[in-house]
Amino acid sequence: MLNALRQLPARGAATATTTAAPAKIEKTVNNVTILGRVGADPQLRGSQEHPVVTFSVATHTNYKYENGDWAQRTDWHRVVVFKPNLRDTVLEYLKKGQRTMVQGKISYGEITDQQGNQKTSTSIIADDVLFFRDANN
Repeated sequence: MLNALRQLPARGAATATTTAAPAKIEKTVNNVTILGRVGADPQLRGSQEHPVVTFSVATHTNYKYENGDWAQRTDWHRVVVFKPNLRDTVLEYLKKGQRTMVQGKISYGEITDQQGNQKTSTSIIADDVLFFRDANN
């Protein structure tokens, strides 16, 4: 099993195009669910032909040191929304600081910045976004 894992790419997805059907079609799973707070108002990006809405979600983990002190680690997740109706709803109604749950899949890729440098990118491609109202609102 360990040897099989070493043969997989460390990051990213390999894309192969062929006209022949694969000899064996295997079921795979790529699901992620996060529950956290929106880091900034969603932004519309991409082009008019290929629009995408992006936003970030913060999740955290609490842990206790041996001396009894508590600490909190915050992780930031980049979320992208391609589905037209979901994209429009997220852009209109989701706001910074709002609690949200995102269900989707993880995608790894590369982005070229303005200086031409390639950087790795990890995103959650949203299939569903749930909105929560705080009790105070």
